[in-house]
Amino acid sequence: MTAPAAAVDLSVVIPAFDEEERLGATLDAVTGYLGESEGRWGTWEIVVADDGSTDGTRALVTDRRDPRVHLVTSARNRGKGSALRLGVAASHGRRVLITDADLASPIEELERLDKALSEGNAAAVGSRALPGATIRDRQHPLRELLGRAGNVLIRGIAVPGIRDTQCGFKLFEGDRAREAFAASAIDGYGIDVEVLRHFHRAQWQIAEVPVRWSHRPGSKIRPLDYVRVLADLTWLRARAARPADLVAVVLFLLMAAALYSGRLFDPDHRYLADSLQDQNQWEWFFAVTADNIAHLRNPLFSDLQGFPDGVNLMANTVMLGLTVPFAPLTLLAGPAVCLGVVMTLGLAATAAAWYRLIVKRVVARRGPAFVGASLAAFAPPMVSHANAHPNFVILFMIPLIVDRALRLCTGTRVVRDGIVLGLMAAYQVFLGEEPLLLAMIGMALFAAAYGVVDREAAKRSWRPLLNGLAIAAAVCLPLVVWALAWQFAGPQSYGSVPHGDNAGNSPLALLSFAERSLIAGDARRANALSLNPTEQNAFYGWPLVLLAFAVAVRLWEQALVKALAVTAAGAALLSLGPRFRIPMTDRVYPGPWAPFAKLPLFASVIEGRVAMICAPALGMLLALALQRLTAVRGRGTQYLGLLGVCLALLPLVPAPLKAVQRPATPAFFTDGAWRPYVRDGESLVPVPLPDAGNAEALHWQQRAGLGFKLPGGYFTGPWGDSRIGIYGAPPRYTSQMLRDVRYTGVIPAIGAKWRAQAKRDFAYWRAGALVVTPQPHDDALRKAVSELVGRDGKWVHGVWVWDLHQGS
Repeated sequence: MTAPAAAVDLSVVIPAFDEEERLGATLDAVTGYLGESEGRWGTWEIVVADDGSTDGTRALVTDRRDPRVHLVTSARNRGKGSALRLGVAASHGRRVLITDADLASPIEELERLDKALSEGNAAAVGSRALPGATIRDRQHPLRELLGRAGNVLIRGIAVPGIRDTQCGFKLFEGDRAREAFAASAIDGYGIDVEVLRHFHRAQWQIAEVPVRWSHRPGSKIRPLDYVRVLADLTWLRARAARPADLVAVVLFLLMAAALYSGRLFDPDHRYLADSLQDQNQWEWFFAVTADNIAHLRNPLFSDLQGFPDGVNLMANTVMLGLTVPFAPLTLLAGPAVCLGVVMTLGLAATAAAWYRLIVKRVVARRGPAFVGASLAAFAPPMVSHANAHPNFVILFMIPLIVDRALRLCTGTRVVRDGIVLGLMAAYQVFLGEEPLLLAMIGMALFAAAYGVVDREAAKRSWRPLLNGLAIAAAVCLPLVVWALAWQFAGPQSYGSVPHGDNAGNSPLALLSFAERSLIAGDARRANALSLNPTEQNAFYGWPLVLLAFAVAVRLWEQALVKALAVTAAGAALLSLGPRFRIPMTDRVYPGPWAPFAKLPLFASVIEGRVAMICAPALGMLLALALQRLTAVRGRGTQYLGLLGVCLALLPLVPAPLKAVQRPATPAFFTDGAWRPYVRDGESLVPVPLPDAGNAEALHWQQRAGLGFKLPGGYFTGPWGDSRIGIYGAPPRYTSQMLRDVRYTGVIPAIGAKWRAQAKRDFAYWRAGALVVTPQPHDDALRKAVSELVGRDGKWVHGVWVWDLHQGS
């Protein structure tokens, strides 16, 4: 039938697809209710939007011959979203009611929705989730669980504040409904969220109203439809993103790729020279985790290194939060490729996360936010760790945790935000505990400073914050307690890891430039002021320090600036360690870190890393300064200010990380020639044993498909009765002697005692064979091993081999 041309007071739009069995009763109920209440609802119409039905749905509508009930049709089945778009476009009501064909919410509930619109709202959403809602004839528990889980994700993606977006009973102001549905693009069930998102972005008030609801048999929604809804909404969110945000993400990805360009395109054969042996270690972590997952073994332990004692992987920052989900890529493409992909994407994701936080909490302008996020993610300390410490580079969870903690301070949704914060913290534990500890230090510094400068904000925030943190702890601890118990009390667990008397930064390190600075890099000075190239934990440069000081002075009236300045300064001071020397003098003073130096957890922290907290704080100060500069009218002031920013940042622009050709793996490991020499329960012993100074054997083991076990290795494990953490396996007499030969070329006098000791050590390692590969002083090593075993080795596929099954 033809729709009436004149406007009506109420349009009821019913999407339908093969609803012959249920639609008739629904139309009877709706027309009967509206017909009995003509004075209440005025003129009305019912629009049935048929979505390409193949049964008698269309005839059921046309046979009614009621001019107020009319049909619009689609040539084929396209989905609920398409049908609603078609039906709402054909409506003429000052108000538009959307209801499903099964009338799961009785038409009488229209009273509640109409009351909400009469109070000034533009839309009223029927809800099954609010107090006062009545649910009868509940769905199957699995469907209900899927619905709740899907709805939580839907709210997080697209519609904040609405607890039940998918209830099919909604009342809208007519013109606004027609505008929102006309602007929609989703053809599936996700259109409900898309339309509500349109109302939310247009700042049209939405009310959520509890209604009666009952499950009706014959539902068209299947469990997979929840996945489709989330896919639709993810696409929706990506489409709605600002072009500047997309450009920022692409630029972050290009910056990360440029940093890793030296090995990005040939990761199997390129090695980050400044990673020392860390790249070998991290590739092994990815490989062994994937192997454990593939063979359904405990991902927290392995005896492929440190044999026979093994390695506590949870105590070795194996990053299960990434190595587990990326296990398929590791198995498919290899650990070298996977590590390169993860570190590149992770660094870009970290920059994007800081960008999102800065846009949301600090400045609205995208340009200043981009510059601030770039400093937060690509500051010299981050570039230094980018050589081979993914746990200090892949920090995308930290800005999310900071944002959720700030949400708690508002006190609006303490329970929900506390739960989410707990889940985030639990995941970060499996990404890296030390970065989480540093983030907590930074947040504590910021909270203390902000509380002092804005006491009213502190009074409003402290109670919901503490309540939310308690909820977060209650959620987090059960998720991580078993893994942490394994870490601190499981096999091969250890206590603190000593890093020398003082691993803090020199004050000069805060003002100097890092080795990998493109313009101002000074390798000799940077290495003299740091532990090694992967631990250049400060090096912000004196121009940036001066600029930060100038920004803090100029914008000191802002509470945020004061808190950020105190956070940066406090972190810099703590990074000096338990004691520090005044440069160019012999005066040594206790450092701010001294009270924490012997505390549990803190005792294992390399104090210089605390300076990494400065990076996001300085980035946010820089974003605030740039936003202020863009608002200044004077061209001269803008020019001088931007010139100062450029002069401070240019010396920090990083050069690509140094990459070299990787040494070829001896054919003995790649072609399987090792197999006859190693039986079940035995190990293959490279000479000297792999350790933190030379861990290439871990790469050989990976190239051999992790088919043999290694004594020694590069990991952190216990030593002695006190179980102090050390790098590698506890030294044995034979391993130490062979290591000395490798580095000096000097062979000690080897007699009966040395041979007896070697026999005991070989037995402890359950050695099937000893292997000497081409390396410095390999002639001396070959001679020493021959004297220990009592016979010469055999040249096999590029290495010297001593088969210990022949006796010695």
